[in-house]
Amino acid sequence: MPKLRVHNFTISLDGYAAGLGQTLERPFGAVPDPGLHEWMFATRFGREMMGEDGGGEGLDNDYAVAGDVGIGATIMGRNMFGPIRGAWDDDDWKGWWGDEPPYHHPVFVLTHHPRAPIAMQGGTTFRFVDGGIESALAQAFDAAGGEDVRIGGGAATIQQYLRAGLIDDLHLVISPLLIGAGVRLFDHTDGVPDGYTCVELVCSPAVVHAHLARIDS
Repeated sequence: MPKLRVHNFTISLDGYAAGLGQTLERPFGAVPDPGLHEWMFATRFGREMMGEDGGGEGLDNDYAVAGDVGIGATIMGRNMFGPIRGAWDDDDWKGWWGDEPPYHHPVFVLTHHPRAPIAMQGGTTFRFVDGGIESALAQAFDAAGGEDVRIGGGAATIQQYLRAGLIDDLHLVISPLLIGAGVRLFDHTDGVPDGYTCVELVCSPAVVHAHLARIDS
């Protein structure tokens, strides 16, 4: 049976997935250098995703690669798609990723404001869902054609699916940074962690990888 998975979702030592003040120049808000996702950009997978050569292999790269295996569709929140709030007044905004996003499959964006789908180069089509998380999940599973669905983020979106008991696997990456303020992944999830168990905890020189699985999955 297809699963709903979270992969490579990076948080700080104090549990923050983003800092305050998201802008066009700071997609993750005010986060200390070198940033939460420096570990990813140092891997071969991360470099290839950015169209660059090089990058390291090993544990971090293996986890980064695993996040794409068997995924047929992605769900993300409005804030992950961009810094625009409210109505879609700027139709030119098509995400942070340029003309060819790294997804190469349908991506369902949660929103309260309808917008026509956007077909991008490389097979990514952004579809905007204003019917809630379960509607987005049903559409994503249908589009995935029997493969798994991934939640790309951000923290508020993952929280909603956690509270609904819909996430089967959750891979967290813990970066050695302290952010101090922003959006914490496990806020507003009272009792939810009781439904999950840590099935793997390993450390690379850069980060800690924690794989959580739903107990009844």
